[in-house]
Amino acid sequence: MVSFVNLIAGKWAIPILYRLIILGEPVRFSELQRAVRPITQKELTRQLRQFEARGLVNRKVFAEVPPRVEYQITELGKSLRPTLDSLAEWMTANANLMNTHADRTSGDKRTGTEVIPLMDRQPAGP
Repeated sequence: MVSFVNLIAGKWAIPILYRLIILGEPVRFSELQRAVRPITQKELTRQLRQFEARGLVNRKVFAEVPPRVEYQITELGKSLRPTLDSLAEWMTANANLMNTHADRTSGDKRTGTEVIPLMDRQPAGP
């Protein structure tokens, strides 16, 4: 479970996988990069290598000049679609609650850590 979470925890992992699933056919690196803007070439390469190593994506190199490389989601990768769809549905259903919570938070904006002012706390006993 932890390795799966680590695999999809990156900022670009889910958008890349979802785009490959939606396309369903081989796609060139540059096309994929345009579809998942503004991802950098370095980050897309890193992410695709991780997916390839886990069997989620196939990489096919053509012996041509200029070189051509295509990426395609595997059957294993396609099997993530229901999970990603469920996650998207959950995000849509709970977006307002999450935004409301985010509006209430102060402190570290990167983590969303909520800071409760001391004045809001209930007094302790009589």
